[in-house]
Amino acid sequence: MNVKRLLGTVPFFVAVVFVWPSLARSFEIPYIFSDPLRITPAVVEKGAILPGDTAPIPRSFQKKITQPLALVDAVDLALSNNPKLTESWADIKVQTGAVGQAYAAYLPVLNGSINWTADNVHYSDSQIPSTDINHYTSQASATWRIFDFGGRSANRHSAENLLAAALATYDVTLQEALAGVIQAYFDATTASASLNAKIKGEEISQSLLLSAQGREAEGATSQLDTLRAATALAKAALDKNRALGSFQKSLAVLRYYVGIPGSVELLVPSELDENQVGERQSKELSLWLDEAQKNHPSITAAKKQLEAAQEQMISTKSAGLPTIDLSGNYYQNTRPGASVSPGATETTLTVALSIPLFDGFASTYKFRGAQAQVEKQAAALSGVEQQVAMGIIKAHADTTSALRNLEASAKLLALAQSALATSQRRYENGAGDIAEVLSTQAALADAWNERVRALAEWHSARLLLLANAGKMGRFAVAGSAANVPVLPK
Repeated sequence: MNVKRLLGTVPFFVAVVFVWPSLARSFEIPYIFSDPLRITPAVVEKGAILPGDTAPIPRSFQKKITQPLALVDAVDLALSNNPKLTESWADIKVQTGAVGQAYAAYLPVLNGSINWTADNVHYSDSQIPSTDINHYTSQASATWRIFDFGGRSANRHSAENLLAAALATYDVTLQEALAGVIQAYFDATTASASLNAKIKGEEISQSLLLSAQGREAEGATSQLDTLRAATALAKAALDKNRALGSFQKSLAVLRYYVGIPGSVELLVPSELDENQVGERQSKELSLWLDEAQKNHPSITAAKKQLEAAQEQMISTKSAGLPTIDLSGNYYQNTRPGASVSPGATETTLTVALSIPLFDGFASTYKFRGAQAQVEKQAAALSGVEQQVAMGIIKAHADTTSALRNLEASAKLLALAQSALATSQRRYENGAGDIAEVLSTQAALADAWNERVRALAEWHSARLLLLANAGKMGRFAVAGSAANVPVLPK
């Protein structure tokens, strides 16, 4: 192949190089240009892993609900169906593209064009012959910025910090989703257990009414005892109906978090496991706060946003400083806008120094705006640190309080059950009156409510403490019937 023919193929290969990526993007064809700079975070390819876990969270989780929903399944459903997580995940991809653009600024920019022209000229005067000319022209250019005053570097660091902030924000959204579904789950199970307690209370009231009616028939008591027992039964039925309404409301909230349509029946445990109360020790509050200050994703995101704002301030400042660009051009048969010169080729090489002289003080005010943005992000970081600390302090206090209430509520329930059993025997044997039985029955109902509340508060408080500390993972809710975690020491 001679040199002339070889040179003639250059425009074709240039066209392939520049056109193929565009076609591949248009038709979604896999191609080597999908991530040539290798800047996509591993989390995008492999999936996010929660603190303490070894496997990524499920991106799509389906559950056929035929048994009471376990907390671990509720968590997986919530993480699969949460629109905020989907939005936050897309933000990571958007910011990944921004990082790629920042890296691309270090590479040369290539452009090329090929033009083919068929020129037919016909004259009405037959004495002048017609002309029919076919020719092509091609141009190629390369531009490369070889020096600036830190603008590209600042933009790159800013984009990388914003990507890190997007990743941390996704972690924050995960923790918020976990906290929401955990709270909704235990609200539903608490309401279910409370409803179960009210049903038991109604059964006791029904039994007491039958006993009073039997004693009245035997002449052992007056009609007043029967009326009192009937009143207690009516009150128990009313309490049961109210508990049923609260349970249905809590189920609706849980449906929202786990993304289950209303046409599907949702089942939750009717009792909280008395035996799965987990480890009853927790770290000191100061340790929780210290770890959160170092590792909490909300604080990490705010810090990265502050660093990005600082880099943007540097980039803004460098925009008003000189730059040096290297450019080269190749023309075959013509220059753009010039007449065709068959067989002519031209090559140029240019080094350009650009010096901004005056822009109406626009760069000055842009720099002031960038400084103000740094101040804003610094204040935001301080606010996030305070908010995280407040959340941990409250969650730790709730956990400590719930821990103290566990044993007290168990003792209260045992005593109330013994008192009711004793008063019922006394009443049936004629040694007690109906007022005593009703009083102990009301005390037992209160004790049941307190026990249910104490168990639910303990189960949820210790999980929410992990979520508020940014350390919640699926490990914390898997592995037991009640899905109760052991707090790390």
